[in-house]
Amino acid sequence: MTSSSDQTITMFGADWCRDCRRTKAQLDGLGIDYTYVDLEADPAAADVAREISGRTNIPVVVYPDASHHVEPSNADVEAKLRELSLI
Repeated sequence: MTSSSDQTITMFGADWCRDCRRTKAQLDGLGIDYTYVDLEADPAAADVAREISGRTNIPVVVYPDASHHVEPSNADVEAKLRELSLI
């Protein structure tokens, strides 16, 4: 497995968002490297997340294969990580 940027997961979220905290804790617990974009610290990034997902819901999790989830369940995230052989 490469450690290049094409394997990067990006998560757009905010600390006040319960689903964001849950997904972040899941990724941390699995030892997954990811880039966290804090939409409170970087409000302009909300436009990027909306462009990716077409929605205003968060979190938006973008995977190395350019697919994404919006408000994913832990099972959704785990299934995708397994599909990408990241866990």
